[in-house]
Amino acid sequence: MNVKSSLVVLLAGASMMFSSGCSSKKYVRQQTQPIIDKTNQLDDLTAKNNRDIHDVDTRAQQGIQGVNSKAAEADQKAIAAGQRADQAGTLASQANQRITTLANAVANLDNYHPVLETSVHFAFNKADLTPKAKEALDQLIAEIPNTKGYLVVVEGDTDSVGSDSYNYKLSERRADSVVQYLSSKNVPAHKMYIIGLGKDKFVADNKTSEGRAQNRRVDVRLMTNSTQEAPASAQSTAPNPSR
Repeated sequence: MNVKSSLVVLLAGASMMFSSGCSSKKYVRQQTQPIIDKTNQLDDLTAKNNRDIHDVDTRAQQGIQGVNSKAAEADQKAIAAGQRADQAGTLASQANQRITTLANAVANLDNYHPVLETSVHFAFNKADLTPKAKEALDQLIAEIPNTKGYLVVVEGDTDSVGSDSYNYKLSERRADSVVQYLSSKNVPAHKMYIIGLGKDKFVADNKTSEGRAQNRRVDVRLMTNSTQEAPASAQSTAPNPSR
């Protein structure tokens, strides 16, 4: 074989080897590319799953915090409600004690005797205290510190004008005006016995304007159950207002 022939054979072999190498690389790329693509897809899916898990965890933590906050708020409200219930129970107990005291006093009213009596008068269809009425009440209040085991009896009255039901309510309003004034002067509520008698207890003839004016009144009596000798009863009546 001459030199030219040898060169031709060598070039042909090299060409075959190059062609074979290129074919192998292309084949490898064809076989591995789907695997690479699949791996990339899995990476993207894993990243997405991680983001979703993080979002779910964040929302879960927020939800837990919200529940905890609401639970703490509910606990505080329950504690506050319990405290209010305790306070209401205490007030109710105190009120029951005062009612019991007053009930016992009223039940034994026959054992009381008057220390001082006064009557305060009102204008027609009115329940407002006049200055003269307040002066009369102040005289009675001044005797309270010197009176042991006392009870204040407040009886409201009206004239005969109007229906029975209206006059009962009006007599109660007048008695309430006296009680409110006494309370403003630190006379305890449980020391007062209040009743509205309407037009049932009259002291003068309702056929005359003067008589009706005398019947528009509240009788107030300072009573005591003390066994000590009581002073002579005093009568202090505020002047009748004009009709």
